[in-house]
Amino acid sequence: MFIHYSIILIVFKSKNLKVDQENYNHLFNCIENNLRELGFGDVSVNKKMKDLNKILYDILLKLNLNKSGFKLNQELIGKYFNNFTSNNEKWDKCKDYFEGFYKFCFDMDPENMLKDLNKYKF
Repeated sequence: MFIHYSIILIVFKSKNLKVDQENYNHLFNCIENNLRELGFGDVSVNKKMKDLNKILYDILLKLNLNKSGFKLNQELIGKYFNNFTSNNEKWDKCKDYFEGFYKFCFDMDPENMLKDLNKYKF
């Protein structure tokens, strides 16, 4: 989920647009509500939310966007998913999926991007 959201933020930034703070707040409010529904207490929720926020910014800062386009950072993905290695079919599918997702988002009108993301087919 954070990789998807980071790609959306990168696309908006590359088009010199700002993502509405309300979207960010909504994402984290939903996560917080789900944690509370799972039975986590206030202290645990606050700690997890802080950790999740760090993970989001880690992903956001380490995704690669250069002149040739978007390239998924293998070290970053390996940090959060242990079974992804360079010569791994799962890694290749993951890389192809997210690079395709970036192209899909980049080609969309930013006004409708958040509404039309469910149309992405891999």
